[in-house]
Amino acid sequence: MDSIIDSFRGKKVLIVGDVMVDAYIMGKVERLSPEAPVPVVNIEDKDSRLGGAANVALNIIALGAEPILCSVIGQDQEGTDFIRLMDDRGMLTKGIVESAKRRTTTKTRILGNKHQLLRLDNEVTTDINEQENDALINVYRKYIDACDVVILEDYNKGVLTENNIPMLIDIALKAGKPVAVDPKKKNFLSYKHVTLFKPNLKEIREGLNSDLNLKDHHNLETVVEELHRILNNTYTMVTLSEDGVMITDHNQYDFIPAHVRHISDVSGAGDTVISVASLCLATGVERRLIADLANLAGGLVCEETGVVPIDVEKLKKEAQYLTYSSH
Repeated sequence: MDSIIDSFRGKKVLIVGDVMVDAYIMGKVERLSPEAPVPVVNIEDKDSRLGGAANVALNIIALGAEPILCSVIGQDQEGTDFIRLMDDRGMLTKGIVESAKRRTTTKTRILGNKHQLLRLDNEVTTDINEQENDALINVYRKYIDACDVVILEDYNKGVLTENNIPMLIDIALKAGKPVAVDPKKKNFLSYKHVTLFKPNLKEIREGLNSDLNLKDHHNLETVVEELHRILNNTYTMVTLSEDGVMITDHNQYDFIPAHVRHISDVSGAGDTVISVASLCLATGVERRLIADLANLAGGLVCEETGVVPIDVEKLKKEAQYLTYSSH
């Protein structure tokens, strides 16, 4: 199994989607405000981190590969912070389009005594305009030949649109690059002909407006076949939370249970799952093993507090216990 994970090293992953700054203000609460019934937070520390599709990029780095991130941000202080955070990690910033007409999505969490009290979102979620889209497509075309796999990472913030998704997929497939997708509800049925489509149960339920009990394997298979008739994708991998993952080539279905874990925080697990799955696609790993490695990695990051990338040494250590080989 080490040899598969080692083969990720040096692969180039082109990531297109919504990026954001995850900001944290942390402090102590010892009293309520005299002005309103709200806690007073005495600030002790501040932190800013790369979020959204940029957290996928951090996972790609952690796995030994190289991310090329393409997105649209604002010409604002938060955008400057975002570029600085990329520079700090040695990431290529030439795929980032800066626009005076957008705001850089920033989620600021205020924590008092280690508990989240409030979140402030500063963002524009309308679709990018024609000029911004042209600039995004241009940088994407520039890097498509150099990459080994494409990830489309949709957070419903407007970078991926009904208009540009088919263009991005077409460019990738014509260049012979596999495409992995982490979808959200708004553009759910726009991702046609992709290699790997990875929704979670909530997304598949909302995307197809299904009221079936999708915890039932037969119902899930029925819904996935309906989805496949619309998308004509190669693989569908559905993350099932505490029940693990399901992957299918639409002939065979593999249900892979979750590993027993002490769950600390599930945030960011989906970013880790799509990162591992896409690198598996880039290295030609067989279907079931894609899901098992991605499932294992997603579980490992759930043991950590906050959004953190995968620890590749931990992944290697636990991957040796997977019970079958790639045949």
